[in-house]
Amino acid sequence: MAALLAPVTTQLTPGTSDRSCLEARRTVDLAADARAGARRRLATRVVAPVALPAFDNSQMDGFAVRAADAGRALTVAAPIPAGRVPAPLAPGAAAPIMTGARIPDGADAVFPVERTDVGAFPAALTLDRVHVPDDVTAGDFVRTTGSDLPRGGVVAEAGAFVAPALLGALAAAGVEQVDVVRPVRVLVVSTGSELVGVDVHGAGIGDANGVALTAALAEVGAEARTVVVPDDETAFLAGVTEAVGDWADLVLTTGGISAGAYEVVRQALEPRGIEVTPVAMQPGGPQALGTVTFGDRAVPVIAFPGNPVSALVSFEVFLRPVLAPLVGLPADRPVQVLPAAEAAVSPEAKHQVRRGRVEDGCVHLVGGPSSHLLAHYAAATHLVHVPVGTAAVEPGDPLTVWSL
Repeated sequence: MAALLAPVTTQLTPGTSDRSCLEARRTVDLAADARAGARRRLATRVVAPVALPAFDNSQMDGFAVRAADAGRALTVAAPIPAGRVPAPLAPGAAAPIMTGARIPDGADAVFPVERTDVGAFPAALTLDRVHVPDDVTAGDFVRTTGSDLPRGGVVAEAGAFVAPALLGALAAAGVEQVDVVRPVRVLVVSTGSELVGVDVHGAGIGDANGVALTAALAEVGAEARTVVVPDDETAFLAGVTEAVGDWADLVLTTGGISAGAYEVVRQALEPRGIEVTPVAMQPGGPQALGTVTFGDRAVPVIAFPGNPVSALVSFEVFLRPVLAPLVGLPADRPVQVLPAAEAAVSPEAKHQVRRGRVEDGCVHLVGGPSSHLLAHYAAATHLVHVPVGTAAVEPGDPLTVWSL
């Protein structure tokens, strides 16, 4: 699967005439991305247009002085708030200075206001004279220009993940926009002529898979579009081909790969390159994978079962571990091995994935093993793994759980 997805993770050059090489980067507004919680990777190296910090500034609320005046009583000059360019420090003077404020010309040290007789601002602003401690030396409590990063220094290399600290560093350097590797684009295809909306008097149901998988993909930084297609091979191929267009890097289908009479994904795509391979897992037994040409583009296709729990479990087991590292997330969910709180049965020849909650250090199953119990999945906080070769679980037996 990783090999099939490799083309979408490659940094490509925009404007290429090869239509298989999709736009690989975009310029984003950092503030907007930060508010959206977007997870991005830099497409290009970013250098600092200014030094960080851009000027010598105070690390403390205190007094800016000359270190040569240590041990002397000095006249108190006008205070220096942050955000103001101060006048040069006169000989024999000490200037009250706030944290982050620019060090005045002539000063080379700061001593904390706590070391004055009054011990704090604003009371220290009323002093006419202040005694400089004997041990003040040049550079005390001064953040020097470029001590974090010099002007022209590399803030981050291409490929770096735009994590909160990097966003802060870019903002501090005055960088408002950067080029980032665009997200993986996934076309989520829900199959089934019954997906016409909830109809309690007929045979229609809502498209749970399209919504749920779009949300799951968003959690790992992927963009998704959805399309619903009926159980008709011609309509399926036409709808998917149109939706893929020049946009999709990956097609993710749900439903239509079992052994029934209307398995549209299998019927349409098995002759075109996907391989349907049942796996020893419950739910999520039928799976398919391959590369299919839609129009004039060859696109990786992953096909999950259609029952909603099967689709979500398949995503967690097979696809999330591939996509999550592309945006700096761990490939694996947090894992624990905890005792079962209750007995359960499992098909001995299959790896069963149950839904559960962890309470009082034990694993409590939520709902049964059936693949249609989506409300029970929604109430769960963990996936519970019962390995191949286990026919029964007894209270106290160790179970591996993934935190959702």
